[in-house]
Amino acid sequence: MVLRIKVDEEKCTGCGICKEECPKGAKIWNVDKKAMATNLRYCHLCTICASKCPEGAILIERDAENETEKQDNEEDLGN
Repeated sequence: MVLRIKVDEEKCTGCGICKEECPKGAKIWNVDKKAMATNLRYCHLCTICASKCPEGAILIERDAENETEKQDNEEDLGN
C-alpha cells in the first residue's frame, strides 16, 4: 500500500493538533514551525490528523500510485 501524508505549507500554522490527536503522534509527526509526517510505517490510516486540522492543511493519499497506474491502464485499453 502506498501512503502519503501531504501538508500544505501555506495553510499549516504549526499548531501541533495533528501530533496531539494522532494515536502515534510522537512517532509520526514532527512539528516545529510547520508539521511534517515521517515514519509512516507507524501510521494506522485513521485520518484523525486530517480531520482535526483546523486549517485543512493535511491531505492523506492512499494507494496514490496504484490508482494512477490503474487510470493509465484504462486509458491504454480505450476505457
